[in-house]
Amino acid sequence: MQSVTIGKNQAGQRMDKFLHKYLPNAGTGFLYKMLRKKNIVLNGKKAEGKEMLAEGDEIRFFFSEETFAMFTGNTTGNINTVSHVAAMEPQKQKANSTENKYKEYDIAYQRLQPIEILLETEDVLIVNKPAGILTQKAEVKDISLNEWLIGYLLQSRQLSKEDLQTFRPSVCNRLDRNTSGIVLCGKSLKGSQVLSRLIKERSIGKFYRTICMGSLTKAATLDGYLSKDHATNRVTLQKQMDRAAKQESDYIQTRYTPIQTKDQYTLLEVELITGKTHQIRAHLASIGHPLIGDYKYGKRSANEVLKKQFGLEHQLLHAYRVEFPQGLELTDLAGKMVIADYPKQFEKILQGLKLA
Repeated sequence: MQSVTIGKNQAGQRMDKFLHKYLPNAGTGFLYKMLRKKNIVLNGKKAEGKEMLAEGDEIRFFFSEETFAMFTGNTTGNINTVSHVAAMEPQKQKANSTENKYKEYDIAYQRLQPIEILLETEDVLIVNKPAGILTQKAEVKDISLNEWLIGYLLQSRQLSKEDLQTFRPSVCNRLDRNTSGIVLCGKSLKGSQVLSRLIKERSIGKFYRTICMGSLTKAATLDGYLSKDHATNRVTLQKQMDRAAKQESDYIQTRYTPIQTKDQYTLLEVELITGKTHQIRAHLASIGHPLIGDYKYGKRSANEVLKKQFGLEHQLLHAYRVEFPQGLELTDLAGKMVIADYPKQFEKILQGLKLA
C-alpha cells in the first residue's frame, strides 16, 4: 500500500485531476476502475473521483510496488522480469526527460539573471521582465521567464522536485518578448487561481508607459474590434464588428493619458482595460500615433532615426504599474500598487527627447 497526503498546492482541485498528474502513465479508464474497486481510496473511504481535495486529505493506493512505480514513472524499484523491464522502458525515458527538465530550469535561472523581484508573498511573485525575454516558450528550445520562475523556486527551496509532479508554478499574464515590465506569477495553486481569476475578471488595474509619435494633449478612451492573423502575427482593427469576416474578432478597449509632450513625441500612460495581442500597439497606430520603435505597426523612417540615435530596435512599451482591488483572499495583495521602474534605455530616450 502507498499513500500521499494532499498539500496546499494540491488542494482545491478534483481528485481525478490530481490522480492524472500523480499517476501520469495511468489511463483514465484504469483510474476509474481502481476507484470503483477501492484500490484507490480517499481518507479510507471509497471515492468517485469528483471530490474536491482539501489540504491534509490522504489518498491510498493498494497497488504492488511495481505497478505503482510504473504508473508514477518512478523507475527506482527493483524490477527483474523481462516483461516488467519492457513495460518500464517508456517510464525510464520519461524519467530522463523529467531530469532534463530540472536542468532546463536551472539553466534558465542562471542565464536570465538578474530578474528584478518587485514583490514576493507566500503565493505570488511579481517581477520586472527585461525586454528581449519571452514570458512563455514559443518553441521547445526556448528559454523563458516561466522556466526561470521554477528554477528560482527550486534554488530558493520554496519548491521541491516532488512538488512539480502535481503542481507547476507559472506566469499568469503574458508580455510580448520586447515589452518590458510587470509579470505576475503564481507560486502556489491558490496564487495561480486567484491571479488568473482577477485577470479574467479584469479586476487588476494594468498601466503601461510608452512614447508615441505625434502630439497628444488630452486623455481619451479607444474601443473597437481586433482580429489576429496567426500566419503573419499581425492584428487589424475595425470600429465595428465585421460579421462577414472569416477571422473572429474581439472587442477591445484602451484608455490613455498624456504625461508629457515635446515636439513630435508624447509620453503616455496607457490603461489596458481589455488585454489582447498587440492591443496597445495597434490601437495607437490606428489613430496615427504609433509607438516609437514599432516596425510592425509604426513608421519605419522615423524608427530608423531613433535606432541610430538611441539604438532602439523594438517597440518602446513598458508594463509600468498594477493596482490590486481591496477585499482579496490574498490579503497581502489587497489594495496594493506595484511599480516597475523604467529600463535604462527608456530613461535614456526620455532624456534625449526631453520628455523627462
